[in-house]
Amino acid sequence: MCGIVGYTGPKRVVPVILEGLRRLEYRGYDSAGVVYLQDGRLIKHRAEGKLVNLENRIDDAIIAKAHIGLGHTRWATHGAPTEENAHPHSDCSGDLVVVHNGIIENYHSLREDLKSKGHVFSSETDTEVLAHLIEEHLKDDLVEAVKAALKLVDGSFALGVLWAKQPGTLIAARNQSPLVLGVSEDNGMLMASDIPALLPYTNKVVFLEDMEMAVITASSYAVSSLETGAEVEKEVKIIEWNAAMAEKAGYKHFMLKEIYEQPQAITNTLSGRINPETGEVFIPEVNLTSEDVTKIDRIFLVACGTSWHAALVAKYWIEKYARIPVDVDIASEFRYRDLVIDERVMTISISQSGETADTLAGIRIAKQLGSKVITICNVVGSTMTREADGTVYTHAGPEIGVASTKAFTAQLAALFLLTLQLGQLKGTVSLEKSLELGRALIDVAAVIGRDLKKMQNQIAELIETFYDARDFLFVGRGLSYPIALEGALKLKELSYIHAEGYASGELKHGPIALIDKDMPILALVPKDAVYQKSISNVEEIKARQGRLILIGTEGDDHLKNITDDVIYMPEVHEEMNPLLYTIPAQLLSYEIANRRGCDVDQPRNLAKSVTVE
Repeated sequence: MCGIVGYTGPKRVVPVILEGLRRLEYRGYDSAGVVYLQDGRLIKHRAEGKLVNLENRIDDAIIAKAHIGLGHTRWATHGAPTEENAHPHSDCSGDLVVVHNGIIENYHSLREDLKSKGHVFSSETDTEVLAHLIEEHLKDDLVEAVKAALKLVDGSFALGVLWAKQPGTLIAARNQSPLVLGVSEDNGMLMASDIPALLPYTNKVVFLEDMEMAVITASSYAVSSLETGAEVEKEVKIIEWNAAMAEKAGYKHFMLKEIYEQPQAITNTLSGRINPETGEVFIPEVNLTSEDVTKIDRIFLVACGTSWHAALVAKYWIEKYARIPVDVDIASEFRYRDLVIDERVMTISISQSGETADTLAGIRIAKQLGSKVITICNVVGSTMTREADGTVYTHAGPEIGVASTKAFTAQLAALFLLTLQLGQLKGTVSLEKSLELGRALIDVAAVIGRDLKKMQNQIAELIETFYDARDFLFVGRGLSYPIALEGALKLKELSYIHAEGYASGELKHGPIALIDKDMPILALVPKDAVYQKSISNVEEIKARQGRLILIGTEGDDHLKNITDDVIYMPEVHEEMNPLLYTIPAQLLSYEIANRRGCDVDQPRNLAKSVTVE
């Protein structure tokens, strides 16, 4: 999860590194550090806490005439988030430094062996083992020392290495943790954990694969295999995002900006993929034919967190329209099950980053068992997209807020498109029906854009009587049930209020015992196929004096007879309710967290991209 930045080139290195770390702080903010080479020696600065604490310590370093260095922002795994455990970590001599994202699983045995050979450790981290391990093998060739050290390592790593005695070179290496190079003729060469750190300087990138190493100078890079040593030819990819897309643009928080970007993210995801005149769906990069689809007996949807909630919605859609049985799996459980998968099973992974460790491991197992793998992803060139048989990109642009918003609704749009394509290829969805549903999907983006501000104003007023709650329930039925789960996740992520999501019909099987006059319950009750059942569940809550917030369809006056706290939503096609009703759930969580003074964009203990198990 940690953020890594490395730079060598004509610019002064410290401002470049700090700018990159700012753009990666969503990956971890327990501590931060920077190291640069000046006058033949390494100068290192580290600080506990957020990046601003580091910036406050190194005013003089901003103008340092140094042109090569590394930076790191940490999400703690081994060792508390202290200055001593912050990266970069040094070897015994202080001439070699390492920054690392990942987990070294055999670090304890390596550490004990190195200590027996006289190495002295100054932190509790697994990363420091790497610095001493490289030192143990280092004579006069840094590249060979890194290779020899990494052969002894079990686990995941994205690695940056700098040695004072080889002053013009950075080493980058990866295995199961993302690392990307930035290539620029004018600005020098960069390495980073994620693309946003590179965008101020270049849109040309090279993605490293597992067990690859890059040797980087100010004007060149060379990639080789860690296993064979053979040189690897790499394709330079052009990224369409720009640096401005990752700025707040006047909004108080990235999350709020990204909530408001959802209509455009949905529209961009649909653009060019559905003919609004005929209903025909085109997703050529998914690489599916009618013959492929007719051979599918079952689909696994595999994801984590918010993406798992998108998968739960897609199960309803795919089974209804493509008529294929669907299992939805949490990736961290999927990868350890004794899976019943063969060539007649399709596996669909869903991930904003395309680097989620558990999901990536899951699709690799599925492929080994013969499954065709499709991925829904927001990041072009990410590991998951490179390893899948086909991809549906969500064109949401960079998402900086740790709590996912626009990536989620873009995933829903992509999954609905994929549903229509599966149905068309299988012959279970006519073009007439596809046209109706496709237009509904296009229209919902405009509806969200039109009503977003009104929704925010209503919710900002409503939360004044709820923001100090200790517990919260979210309930919904049918397509609204996954949105209840997502709303509860958002609230606990952002505001640290204990929140749970339930299928409304399950309340009487236990959770109803929690309800009293102090328990707020947000119920999603759109006018849909299960509306009457949902109303019955709401009446059960009211009878037990629960503090109800209802989100329902415009014109449903009955809701006002149940509670004064009602948010009315425009009426859209029933299948589009998950996209629409997600918005007030996001805004409720945002407004409560903001009212409580929480860090909306960087909630405690969380990181944006979970690249470790």
